Amino acid sequence: MKVLITGATGGLGQALANAFRNAGADLLLTGRHIDSPEGFACDLAQPEGVDQLIAAVRIRWDSLDVLINNAGVLGPVGPAWENNWQEWETAVHLNLLVPVKLCRGLIPMMTSGGSIINISGGGATSPRPNFTAYGTAKAALVRFSETLAVETSALGIRVNCIAPGIMRTRMVEQVAILGPERSGAQEYRKAQEVMAQGGTPPETPAELAVMLASEGGKSITGKLLSAAWDPWRDLAEHADDLRTSDIYTLRRVVPSDRHMSWGTN
Repeated sequence: MKVLITGATGGLGQALANAFRNAGADLLLTGRHIDSPEGFACDLAQPEGVDQLIAAVRIRWDSLDVLINNAGVLGPVGPAWENNWQEWETAVHLNLLVPVKLCRGLIPMMTSGGSIINISGGGATSPRPNFTAYGTAKAALVRFSETLAVETSALGIRVNCIAPGIMRTRMVEQVAILGPERSGAQEYRKAQEVMAQGGTPPETPAELAVMLASEGGKSITGKLLSAAWDPWRDLAEHADDLRTSDIYTLRRVVPSDRHMSWGTN
């Protein structure tokens, strides 16, 4: 199994690398400053970064089985109208456009099918005040993944998103450092709790990623799965329900979904 993991130097990136390494995968790991025999150093924030990475994958392998888009940034924090616009654009670029471009460039290498896993999280499924760039990009990434799953189904490629949960990472530390005035009282409180007590172990979403990329995930595509809350270890038993429903997807809520009779014709 040939696996590309971006953002492999952070806590979740390292856990992903360890989990796939233990599963016997042949790895290519990326980061701006990565020191590993499996590593390829590149800055995906730069215009040439994605092209350099795609070229490196093509030089190393003639095919690809798994692409994990894990690299991302928190972006500017605070009310949208006060955010630095260049930082806002950079956050959307790294969290959305880079994964899209990597998918576009590497899907032709997935000649035997395979799995694309996009790491999505806080802000994708509900409003996240003071984090508009991050939340907007992650929500768009989920909808892109749902759509790409349909487009690639005939190629045998599965596309899913993972919400890894609140982990003790540099992003969460940044939220705590910025304080309640910038981050908001609720975000600040959550960040403090995670920094003090720990949050979701990064090994949990890493285990979910291995499952999605392996035989157990063959029937799962177009879904957003929460590593911390969803019963993903048993999803193979519910393959028909997943395939024929909008479970674990982003959808508009209408009155009838809340057992209300108004709003219908």
